[in-house]
Amino acid sequence: MSIKVDLDALDTALGEYGYAYLLTTGADAKPHAVAVTPVLVDGVFRIDDPGRRTSVNAQVHPIVSLVYPPAIPGGYSLIVDGEAELAGAVLHVRPSSGVLHRPATAEHPATNSGCEADCRPLEK
Repeated sequence: MSIKVDLDALDTALGEYGYAYLLTTGADAKPHAVAVTPVLVDGVFRIDDPGRRTSVNAQVHPIVSLVYPPAIPGGYSLIVDGEAELAGAVLHVRPSSGVLHRPATAEHPATNSGCEADCRPLEK
């Protein structure tokens, strides 16, 4: 489920998360995940030294995702999709969308009809 969000809220939301998994896809169509600590600078994520395979994948398929796991059990994951661009040893990811997501449970039922998960947009 995709929910359009105000990406200006990313800076505030990131304060609740420590690291993310950067998901890329290679020329062989296999996914690749690596733990990273992105820094948001002027609305663009900066990832220093992303690694050889991640760098190659991002050049082949620049559409990537950053998945920040919840800080506490039952919390929301922050999922940000974006377009990557490699500049030397730095990977820049320009966000295109973001959502807070967690599985729906009896305690936390789905908030959107037609979705079995509890998704909500980022709020300022």
